[in-house]
Amino acid sequence: MKRTISLVMVVLFTFSILLAGCASKDESTQTPVSSVSVSDSPATTAPIATTAPTVTEEKKEPVTLTYSGWGSPGERKATQDAINGFMKKYPWITVKYMNIPDENGSYDTKMTTMLAANQAPDAALFHGSLGLVWAEQGKLLNIMDFLNKDSEITPADILPQAFYCWEKEKCMGMNGAIEAFGLFYNKDMFKDAGVADLPTSADKALTWEQFVEVCQKLTLDTKGRNALDPNFDFKNIKQFGVNFGTWAYNQFVYMNGGSLLSDDGTTFNLNQPEAIEGIQKLSDLMNKYHVMPSPAQQKNIAGAATALLSKKVAIAFDGQWALQDLTIAKVNLGVGIVPKLNKVATMTLGDPLVIFSSTKHPEEAYLLLKWFWNPENTLDLQKSGLWMPILKKWYTDPALLEKWAKGNAAHPEGYIEAIVDNAFANGVPSPDYTVKNVPNINAIIGPALDKVWLGQETAEKALNDIAPKVQPLIKGKYERP
Repeated sequence: MKRTISLVMVVLFTFSILLAGCASKDESTQTPVSSVSVSDSPATTAPIATTAPTVTEEKKEPVTLTYSGWGSPGERKATQDAINGFMKKYPWITVKYMNIPDENGSYDTKMTTMLAANQAPDAALFHGSLGLVWAEQGKLLNIMDFLNKDSEITPADILPQAFYCWEKEKCMGMNGAIEAFGLFYNKDMFKDAGVADLPTSADKALTWEQFVEVCQKLTLDTKGRNALDPNFDFKNIKQFGVNFGTWAYNQFVYMNGGSLLSDDGTTFNLNQPEAIEGIQKLSDLMNKYHVMPSPAQQKNIAGAATALLSKKVAIAFDGQWALQDLTIAKVNLGVGIVPKLNKVATMTLGDPLVIFSSTKHPEEAYLLLKWFWNPENTLDLQKSGLWMPILKKWYTDPALLEKWAKGNAAHPEGYIEAIVDNAFANGVPSPDYTVKNVPNINAIIGPALDKVWLGQETAEKALNDIAPKVQPLIKGKYERP
């Protein structure tokens, strides 16, 4: 296992995931913040969101902020603990934390309703795809107006892939954390099946054929026969080799060398051979090899932690955020690098922390966001496996890396190679960062792919059928500086 993350890897990741930017559709709705002096000193109450006050030591008027987010019980507790620490440092600021369920779009629906009723929170964990649309409409503040005047942290201190920008120097926020995909598995199940531990380095990543074979060996019917047995009964499976959330199908597209849009952002690209093949391979795990639960079967399988602990699934092909629940469940955990299709790639993603333009306390809201960005204040979220830091030095400084990524149950041997190093070297950003109008595009793609996951249509037919519907929705990509 590597001892440190080299600066070279940071540079590689920087070039693999560049900041997004595009011309604002409604610049007039946001007035640039002027004369902002951001520091950890007391703040006064701002009269309006677009004119942030200068922070002074003289005034400490009581301020109440509302912050919203979502998450598992473990994440809720860690978030509340971080907020408690913030309120201890800034005793004149009270933060009310709203945890809102995020299931089937429920969080975005709630935020839309609150915004329409003039009850939006001051700050929030938000979804990037909708957030960029709202930022262009002036509903979210430009975080750069604060960050560029901050004497304690600069844009250069932050991983560039963490920014959500709709135009150069206009960013609605940064990730609360960086996330990437990997393979997380129950080592006891591997031992029982006589399967070797998964590789953790990119040069040893399993080929597609090898990955399928591993999953077949780990998939058992009710009579104990694995999926390689000619008498295997795929209609009566008690243990699956792997599970993967089909919402993240772009992970398979990226591993196979495909993309959602063409490089110039003008053409729908999911109906091109590389993307079609990647999506079909994901479907084949369910409908050809029967090593992954179908959509119907997934309804009876809980999250990664319960699935691995109960031995219903051997491998969770998941985002690294799953480590928190896996650790709480005390799974005998192993970690592996994603398989290699046409190339080794991991989709990198994360949800931004934003400030609503309706807030009366933008300066204090910014202090709260800055508090979350610093892993010293959210170390439980980092050490638990839920978050990866957005500050560069937490990867390049061995002492800081040791604080969160080593020597704890949530980061087993091989984690840095399989997850962190791979994200830096082979990370590809989620379309949420770069593709304009992605919510409406996804609204067409999702139902079409449902037929593919059910085995009712091939990926080629489904994607070719929707191409004429998607093409008019393509508005390009956010410009990369």
